[in-house]
Amino acid sequence: MKQPVVKTYEQLNMWRSSYIHQVKNDHTKLNEFHDELIMKTVKLAIDKVTSEWGPPPTHFAFFMMGSAARFEQAIWSDQDHGLVFKSEDGSENEYFLRLGKEISFALECVGYVQCDGRVMASNKRWCKSLFGWKNQLRKWMVEESFETLRHLLTFFDSRVFFGDSQLLEELKNVIFAELNNNPKLILRFYDNVERRKKAIGMFGQLLVESYGKHTNVIHLKNTALFPYVNSLRLLALQEHIMSPQTLTRFEQLPDGLGEIKRLKEPFQKLLQFRLRFQGNEKSYETIHLLKVKMLTPLDKEELKEYLRQGARLYKLTKKHIDKGCGMK
Repeated sequence: MKQPVVKTYEQLNMWRSSYIHQVKNDHTKLNEFHDELIMKTVKLAIDKVTSEWGPPPTHFAFFMMGSAARFEQAIWSDQDHGLVFKSEDGSENEYFLRLGKEISFALECVGYVQCDGRVMASNKRWCKSLFGWKNQLRKWMVEESFETLRHLLTFFDSRVFFGDSQLLEELKNVIFAELNNNPKLILRFYDNVERRKKAIGMFGQLLVESYGKHTNVIHLKNTALFPYVNSLRLLALQEHIMSPQTLTRFEQLPDGLGEIKRLKEPFQKLLQFRLRFQGNEKSYETIHLLKVKMLTPLDKEELKEYLRQGARLYKLTKKHIDKGCGMK
């Protein structure tokens, strides 16, 4: 792709608008573009803060979470990110919170809406020293509430976009160490993600939203993508796989999980399938809502197969988790 010379967030947004439709139908090229756009935006934000507050006072890492970390973004995406920095006494907190706020603002300027749940580096919960992050992760795992485990699962899907990647690896190793001490905690993780709406009715029909603002649609991310994403996240936790990318997690599973590894192919096809129907969406609010009337009979059968394989993957994942915890 042509690399622009940019000095403002507005110029980056113009680049996004002019280029993204050239790659909107290709999963890999689209996500490579998102990576490049995010990295350019973050570098610009760092330059701005450096000009006002001086250079970063210590080593740090800016990381994305969610679909950006997993290399699974659609045309529109929201923000999920954090900061970790080395610190002896916490005196750098103010600097990195300021940086987190600038990055959040910058990403919004170039087309990434801010996260409703404030999972952003502008929030103290997601912007901490290495010591602070370690304490928070351990606290989340000890508490074992639905909310804290959801936070931890969100964090685990993370990838460094700028800075010292070893800081993030060190934090993920904290999670693996805690799981070694309490392997049955993975069962609580499963309970946290297993809740999902049924997508296929008893007569083989696709189940659509029947009320509310959006009717006669399927939330493609929740019903189709998440069974694969959630299952491979759990397996990555159990098998101590660092990568946040679902496709890579499939590849790095032990050879003994061949039945699960073979489900990489339908997930890969599903990622490409969704792009066929999202190219004309104008906002993040509707990007994951698939209008059933857009689907041909063949499209519907293809989607149903992805849904069936996702449900099967959940069952296979639970079976492996139970075995690993000595349940069966």
